[in-house]
Amino acid sequence: MPDIDRDGGWLLTLDGTPQSYVDLQDPTYLEFEYVQRIAHLLDVVAEPGEPLDTLHLGGGALTLPRYLARTRPGSRQQVVEVDGPLTEFVADHLPWPTGIEVTVGDARAVLAEVENASVDVVVADVFRGSRTPAHLTSVEFVQSAAAALRPGGHYAANLADGPPLAFAKAQAATLAAVFAHVCLVAEPSVLRGRRYGNILLIGSDGPIPVGELARLLAADPFPARLTESPEQAAEPVTDATAEDSPPPPAGAFSLN
Repeated sequence: MPDIDRDGGWLLTLDGTPQSYVDLQDPTYLEFEYVQRIAHLLDVVAEPGEPLDTLHLGGGALTLPRYLARTRPGSRQQVVEVDGPLTEFVADHLPWPTGIEVTVGDARAVLAEVENASVDVVVADVFRGSRTPAHLTSVEFVQSAAAALRPGGHYAANLADGPPLAFAKAQAATLAAVFAHVCLVAEPSVLRGRRYGNILLIGSDGPIPVGELARLLAADPFPARLTESPEQAAEPVTDATAEDSPPPPAGAFSLN
């Protein structure tokens, strides 16, 4: 649907759930708060304008790849999207710039084929409907993502959870089982367990630029808080114990 309040703005919905927002005229305009937070990470993991080799698991309308193509020209980007008809629809109606390669397939299956130590950033933003599939929440999956990263690379996973944040805590433990450095980003009300919302988990084998990132997050219209030592569940999630993320409460993504 076109955004009647913004020329060039388009909202993509799937089964009534907002999935992506893109501005074809200005790809640096990011409507969704959680996308802004991932973009902030992309802004601080390298010097301004320096190209990044990035693997995006979950494509939608390719909001972040478009952003990175504009802010870091020359970046090599691979996008993995399981929904082939959706990819064709986006290509027809919201064509993306050159330099972005889109692969139709399951995120974990494609990730397993990625060359070791070949990318700077892996972004996991995969939802089946409004839930993260179980096979993308385990230590084994995160280990595969870590293997694809160059030394000092960053893994960023967008998930959604609500009180009592059991899923998010288990995911924090899962990342901590793989990466030496882990941080969590969310709005304070989500972190306090007062409401359902998006949570960004970041992992790296090297230091995460938390100071720069926290400053950008604090300046957002809806400020988010960064926690360097997120509370973790007793055990990380494995393939044997993995479950889909919890369903959102009724009306969480209503367009009305």
